[in-house]
Formats: sequence, C-alpha cells, structure tokens
Amino acid sequence: MKTLLVLLCALMLTAAAGAQTRGEWSFPDEDEAVTSWADDLKDQAAELAAVSAFIALAFTSFFRKSERLKIIVLVTAVAYLGFYKSQLLSIVNVFGVLGAGLPLFRPALGWYLLAIVGVVSTVLWGRVYCGRICAFGALTQLLDRIVPQRLQIKIPLRIERRASLIKYVILAGAIGYFLITKNPLIYPYIEPFWVFALHGTPVLWAGLAVLLVASIFVRNLYCRFLCPLGAALGLISQVTTVFRIKRWKECSTCRICQKACEWGAIDGPRIIRSECVRCDDCERLYEDQTRCPHHLIIIRKADIMARRSVQPVGSTGL
Repeated sequence: MKTLLVLLCALMLTAAAGAQTRGEWSFPDEDEAVTSWADDLKDQAAELAAVSAFIALAFTSFFRKSERLKIIVLVTAVAYLGFYKSQLLSIVNVFGVLGAGLPLFRPALGWYLLAIVGVVSTVLWGRVYCGRICAFGALTQLLDRIVPQRLQIKIPLRIERRASLIKYVILAGAIGYFLITKNPLIYPYIEPFWVFALHGTPVLWAGLAVLLVASIFVRNLYCRFLCPLGAALGLISQVTTVFRIKRWKECSTCRICQKACEWGAIDGPRIIRSECVRCDDCERLYEDQTRCPHHLIIIRKADIMARRSVQPVGSTGL
C-alpha cells in the first residue's frame, strides 16, 4: 500500500511539473496587479466610442428614413464591422447561449454593446440588425444597388413564401447538430461571415462565389432564405416587436408596398414581421403623398369638402 501511495504521489508531482512547464496553469503572482474595470474601459475606450458612433449613425438613418444615410451606414458596416473588426453576431452566439459559452464580458465590451443593441432593437422594432447593421447583409444590399435590375429575377410569391422557411430548417438543423455533438464548428458552412477575416478553405471560397453569383439574380438571397441568425432574430421579432410598421385601411386593397418590398415581407394588408428587416421602403411610400392611396384619398376628400364649403355668390338686383 505504501509503495502504491508513493507511486501515486510521484505521478501527481510529475504531472504538475509538466503542466507548470507547459504554462497550463496561470495563477497570478501575488505582486501581479489585477486589471480593474477602469483599466478595461480605458483600454477599450476607442473601440466602444467607434461602436457607439456606428450604432448612433445606424439608428439616425433608421429614424430619419434617409436613403442617403442608409447607404452610408451600409458602407460603414461592411468596412468597419466587416473587414476591419470582423465583429458580427453569429449562429455561434446562439450556440453560446445553449452552452458553448459566450465571449468573456470584460475583454469584449464592444461586442457585447453590439449584441445588446441587436437583441433589444429586434424586440422593439424587428430585424433592424439584419437590415442595416450586419456587415454581410449590408454587402448584399450594396450589391443589389450595383447590379442592373434587368438581371434580377422576381420570384413568384408562393415560391418565395416556401423558400423563406429554409433558413428556419437550417437554424433547427444547426442547433440539433450542436446539441448532439457539442461542436460549434459547423458555422463556416452555414454562415459566410468568415469572408471578412479572409480565412476560408478552397471549398468555402467556392461556395461563397456561387452564393454571390446567385445573389446577382436573386436579391438578398442569403439573408432572405438561408441565414440561420436571421431566422433566430425573425422568431424574436415575430413574437415581441413593440413598435410595428403602421398600416392604413387602404392597405387591404393596395399592392404598391408589396410590389416594392424586396424582402417579401408584405402580404396584402399584413406585415410579415419575421421577414421584415425595417428597410424603410414601405415606410417612405406611406409618407409619399403623391403615391400612397391613403394620402391621395385624404387630399381628394379635403378638396371636395373645401369646394362644398364655398357658398355660391348670389346676384343682387338694383
């Protein structure tokens, strides 16, 4: 028994020495200063300021419904959040909520600020994140503005409705795969966000090339039909959206906004909240007094009432 205990102690000491040599243990020395919140905030001040400025710009464009500002936001999202930071919300973060672990909080304050804004804005207004903050979504929207419209294919409504369900199947499959395998590394094959870090394999680059070529002909192909993160945010917005897009009673018969919506998010009088990314197109139409039937009818009624209120001037006899 004594011999066994000696051998066991020797093995434990050997393993401990090896681990210490490899640096697997990183206990801080007593004299080593512990990083404070003030130090973390100071170190990340520039990043927090940049993320905050971008978010402020994005929501300024959202509330003002400015097409020019929106394009500036899309370009900034691609350049800053995409290629410069490679900082996007991802299906990996869904895995993190399910047990894979989220980034450490204090070293990643900028990412958490973006994530909180993404989730809270989804609860309040719907998929604003998808419509103007996500760098890949911004990239495909800019691509739409470059590609001639004659090349773009209008998908029949009934096919579009069914195709929009594909992303929910991908989301369910990805979650099921993770729960079974505990391996989050499926994400590059269902999300092309790795493109901004430029570290894909030949197979992934080939798949991305096919996706981008297909996106020339089908607007916002990935975001509308394939994105699992968009599906997750769509489920949240379908249930929780607080401030919804207003609708007029004339929307029951008018199809102007439905035809203009490039996301397939309008079905007659109904906004499909899970598909709507708050792109502003229909909301700008609502305010257009030269095109929206609601305003045209009001203007016409006001004109009729104004004419009726004018009393005819009777002739006076001498």
